[in-house]
Amino acid sequence: MRQRSLKSRITDPSETTLAWVLLTPAILFLLLIVAYPVSKLIYNSFFDIRLSGGGMPSFVGLENYKLALEDSLFWKSLKNTIIITVVTVPGALVAGLGLAMLANMPFKYRWPVRLALLLPWALPLAFVGLIFAWFFHSEYGLVNDIIRRIDLLFPALGWQPQIWFNSPALTMAAICITTIWKTSSFMALILLAGLQTIPASLYEAAEVDGASKWKQFTEVTLPLLVPSMLVALIFRTLTAIQSFDIPYNMPGPGDETKTLAMYIQSNTVDYLDVGYGSTLAVFMFLLSMATTFVYLKYVRGDKE
Repeated sequence: MRQRSLKSRITDPSETTLAWVLLTPAILFLLLIVAYPVSKLIYNSFFDIRLSGGGMPSFVGLENYKLALEDSLFWKSLKNTIIITVVTVPGALVAGLGLAMLANMPFKYRWPVRLALLLPWALPLAFVGLIFAWFFHSEYGLVNDIIRRIDLLFPALGWQPQIWFNSPALTMAAICITTIWKTSSFMALILLAGLQTIPASLYEAAEVDGASKWKQFTEVTLPLLVPSMLVALIFRTLTAIQSFDIPYNMPGPGDETKTLAMYIQSNTVDYLDVGYGSTLAVFMFLLSMATTFVYLKYVRGDKE
């Protein structure tokens, strides 16, 4: 078979050559914004880099990793991060599903409901944290005011105002409630897009067969909504692992409610310990990758 000339290969490329030409910019872009930062992060984790000391970085091998595994504050921040993830991700999914179902109902003026879904997601995280820190304030906060009014109406319940940010458990509860409120709209938008891809004919056929609304929801809506749910869960879980703004603006006593992202920030920004901060960031990266792998494994196993 005669080989094609260089000019002909350029003017009339094969499918393989054309594919590589089209993919090369995307590959270079990913290497620039993903591969290089992650590689640099892992590289720094093997060094003692303290910007406050003025000394040169020194290679310490796995010493930073050993230090992290022996660091009680690392385990506490990791535990808090996992708690926020485990509580807020399912909570946001349930709340988001309810909002999506409401926004998908066939009433005349649906656009105000759909617009309302955007508002919580559009607010900056730090701003949301400050707003809810005021809501949960022990003296003039909205939550304690509601509790006082309920106690006046129903004294038998025995509800009393709480000092929310003096207790690690109450602080974590306040953080989780705030996070669910903030992120449920994001889940709702993705699920709403999934709901609109379900053909109306399926509901009509189910209704003809005598299926109740609940049966239609469990047998038609939920199974067909699983792909959208998985996409929403992947994105929401990754952002939950990186929780920083809301816990930072709603601090509990001491370091009791510090998240892993907050601990990374305190080491790299406050103490200028880039080496140890990079090590902690590697643990966060591994946790994110492991979580993504579990989701993708489920998706692939679901298709096989």
